[in-house]
Amino acid sequence: MAGRFFRSSTPAEAETPSKPDVLKLDEFSTKSSNGAHKPAPFGSDAGAGPDFVAERVALHRHLLDKINLSILDTMESEEIHEELRPLVRSYAKENKLPLNATELDSLIKDIGDEMLGLGPLEPLLADDSIADILIVGSGTTYVERRGKLEKTSVRFKDEAHLMRIVNKVVAAVGRRVDESSPLVDARLQDGSRVNVAIRPVAVDGPQVSIRKFSRNPLSLLKLVEAGALSKGMAELLAAAVEAKVSMIVSGGTGSGKTTMLNALSSFIPHDERLVTIEDAAELQLQQPHVVRLETRPPTVDGRNEILQRDLVKNALRMRPDRVIIGEVRGPEAFDMLQAMNTGHEGSMSTIHANNPRDAISRVEQMVGMAGMPMSQMAIRSQISSAVHMIVQLSRMRDGSRRVTSIAEITGMEGDIIQLQEIHKLRRLGVAEDGKISTEFRATGVRPSFIGDLETMNIHLDPHMFNPSTAL
Repeated sequence: MAGRFFRSSTPAEAETPSKPDVLKLDEFSTKSSNGAHKPAPFGSDAGAGPDFVAERVALHRHLLDKINLSILDTMESEEIHEELRPLVRSYAKENKLPLNATELDSLIKDIGDEMLGLGPLEPLLADDSIADILIVGSGTTYVERRGKLEKTSVRFKDEAHLMRIVNKVVAAVGRRVDESSPLVDARLQDGSRVNVAIRPVAVDGPQVSIRKFSRNPLSLLKLVEAGALSKGMAELLAAAVEAKVSMIVSGGTGSGKTTMLNALSSFIPHDERLVTIEDAAELQLQQPHVVRLETRPPTVDGRNEILQRDLVKNALRMRPDRVIIGEVRGPEAFDMLQAMNTGHEGSMSTIHANNPRDAISRVEQMVGMAGMPMSQMAIRSQISSAVHMIVQLSRMRDGSRRVTSIAEITGMEGDIIQLQEIHKLRRLGVAEDGKISTEFRATGVRPSFIGDLETMNIHLDPHMFNPSTAL
């Protein structure tokens, strides 16, 4: 085995693409996982002794000249670690690194992560209590646990070390990041979303944001158990999705929009053809017939860019039953409305907005960006006939995520889009531990499509519309 592990005397090869095997955290989860993987001490600021960040990078470069990288993909992780052990021990001895057995094992794991994965990020990616990883330059890394930011001891040797990890990520999905293209959206192999900003737009060095998602998408039932919405609200939304009620999931950054969209999509019948459109593919639909489309950035000479709007137009030629857009934030809003109004009922998307009324205004503004010769009245008429329901999410001050409103668009009155709230969240107070006390309430309004549900043999409990008791 060692014979094929060591390289022959040839020039150093480029590193293999990243293949992290990571766990992900559902955005709504409020429980930490026992036994979560803890970051290894190497690269931390704790304790005295050598700078193991620098030593790890130096050792990595040293091993590149000795290891046959072409066969790494054929070996198991444990096998690689066993082959690395004598090499790391020899290097530590030659460089007089004072390592005990535990430290040696940690360094071997770090080197394996550096060669095959994303280096210092691997322990954070493997920690399923973490929802977001936020890198602020090479020396500072924050994580979000249960809605709260924490500073970690994870750091990189220097900016070049961080950029090497960044390039692994973006190259794996056919994208690039450099001075001429300093902003990029990418994804890890597990679907986690990555955003990168580098110099010159990022003044203090590379800024990396990683949003982790659950390998097993969260169901509405689990969201109910986590307190994100009530059972009655979940039943209403599930029925609306099955009955092809077009809807928009609205909320602020980190409020759980994509998690909710994934949960709602599980109620789409499996005999339908779905087309998803995203900047970086991250939706995890469970249906057997899903066509996933992803935008493409321009090439170095500024050509061959494929926008979301191009994909929406193309999707309509692909015979979809529903079109699901990961996030609407530009002129593609016009094409989304056209899709919803031309036989693709039940389509869904997300949007950044603070409340349902703001969501309508945002869609109106984005349709205007399409440059079509339409009056404000015509745009509002399109919205009112295309979108039937808005699900509003919010991340509370205590870090929890909640559905704060379920509202229905009922049509036009004059030049105003009519909106009626069906369910809402009431804030009751704040406990001593900082937790916000809330309850879900019906407004007493029954959705106008309740009759359509009953003709489809979908019957809802009338109690869920009773405003006198908490749901």
